[in-house]
Amino acid sequence: MSALELFEEHRPQLFGIAYRMLGSAADAEDIVQDAWLRWSTVDADSITHPRAYLCRIVTNLSINRAQSAAVRRESYVGPWLPEPLVSAPDAGDGIEQAEAISLAMLVVLETLSPLERAVFVLKEVFGFGYPEIAGMLERTEASVRQVGSRARSHVQARRPRYDAPAEVRRKATDEFLAACLGGDLNRMMTLLAPDVTAWTDGGGKIRAALRPIYGPDKVARWILGVLATHIPDFAVHDVLVNGRPGRLVTSGDHPDTVACMDLAEDGTISAIRLIRNPDKLTRVRLGD
Repeated sequence: MSALELFEEHRPQLFGIAYRMLGSAADAEDIVQDAWLRWSTVDADSITHPRAYLCRIVTNLSINRAQSAAVRRESYVGPWLPEPLVSAPDAGDGIEQAEAISLAMLVVLETLSPLERAVFVLKEVFGFGYPEIAGMLERTEASVRQVGSRARSHVQARRPRYDAPAEVRRKATDEFLAACLGGDLNRMMTLLAPDVTAWTDGGGKIRAALRPIYGPDKVARWILGVLATHIPDFAVHDVLVNGRPGRLVTSGDHPDTVACMDLAEDGTISAIRLIRNPDKLTRVRLGD
């Protein structure tokens, strides 16, 4: 197998690591390209374990990028949400591994340090053992185990407690959307959990709430206000957002908003994430 063929075989996994590390498809693609440039300079036949070698390159590049990204996000306007991966609703099992991670989980990973995030992703998602991870990160196995334990505890305490089945999520999304489009404020509020929170990421480039919105009344009224006055000629499309049912709102032929929701165990909507920053929607294509 040629060096290029080896690299392409592992490309989806490399993208998956970088995307989970950075929450940005654009940055993940850059990291994978940089990894290829490094890989193309080595003698692939001399590498005993190409997968581990390539994952090591991507992980360390991602750690460096994550550190600079953290500095940039300190001045980010409003809530920061990950760049979504949007695919057709019938993508089913064909979606790539990187898309099988919810935006909610990516937000939790964002609260880890770059090192904690790397250890967690490599161990819990991609199944590397601590000895392998220690070699990749040039640290002792004992220290990596400690970091991994800390990261796992942190994630367990903050990850969504209920992951609704796709059909349940889709039904709740459909019902809420119908209420929104019908301007039915009372119905919207009955579909929202008492502690519902909405985050809107506009990056200072498009209208979005600068802080999280709490409570059914405020969330419902804010969404109705946006639909009524700020999205001309809009249409709503059924899509998968990181592998889970969501919605894409377009204005004319252009993506305006990617929306996804989390549910409480009683079926009400506990969280709404609306991504409106145009820089994070450049890869969204109608019909994808």
